[in-house]
Amino acid sequence: MTFDAPTPSVPAAPPAAGTATVTAAAGAVDAVKIYGKDDSEVRALDGVTVAFESGRFTAIMGPSGSGKSTLMHCLAGLDTLTSGGVYIGNTYLSTLNDKQLTELRRTEVGFIFQAYNLVPTLTALENITLPLLLGGTKGDQQWIDQVIDTVGLRSRLKHRPSELSGGQQQRVAVARALASRPTIIFADEPTGNLDSRTGAEILDFMRRAVRELGQTIVMVTHDPVAASYADRVVFLADGRIVDEMHAPTAERVLDRMKHFGE
Repeated sequence: MTFDAPTPSVPAAPPAAGTATVTAAAGAVDAVKIYGKDDSEVRALDGVTVAFESGRFTAIMGPSGSGKSTLMHCLAGLDTLTSGGVYIGNTYLSTLNDKQLTELRRTEVGFIFQAYNLVPTLTALENITLPLLLGGTKGDQQWIDQVIDTVGLRSRLKHRPSELSGGQQQRVAVARALASRPTIIFADEPTGNLDSRTGAEILDFMRRAVRELGQTIVMVTHDPVAASYADRVVFLADGRIVDEMHAPTAERVLDRMKHFGE
């Protein structure tokens, strides 16, 4: 599907940091999000400019109220900005009408939620392919098979969510997000309901999806261990980007997080 080009009033998408050869899958330019008015005004985002490179796994971190979830929701088209712009690929979301935005979210964006969000009456395979079926397409079967094998679900495809463990349900959610081969996948605390061992398995699957399948994932998390699976961590505080870290370790991330209260 072809979408309108960005409006002239919005700056062109910034290049990925440090290289001109890596393209941005999504990003924000001078993004501002304000809730409330006057004395009750809250600036959830306060001039955020950031690019998320294609084929990389990025974590967004920050203390409660830092704006990390607001940023992800605006990037994914689930919320709108007060000013500034957000884009996916070459498309600024503000240039789209409701129908186009819905189509873009269905074809270009994948979602992984903390609560899985599976349809209880459908099998694992039906849940995985549901977004494709809703769009009137069967998708690329070879790709879907590769995704299913990557997340280790081959033997559980006929099971409904109630017949699966929490970790298996989240694997289904990961596979569903990957099935349409979207431009970018947004993950909101994807291991929040899982024990540490199962959470590590899910994060490993997500990292493999990036490294072996070429996907792009942006994950909001409060967990330094989860963030250590990413290629890059972007830190927010008070609605602004205050730091970033490449090749993170849990120890380095935790050390950085300790300074937010200072």
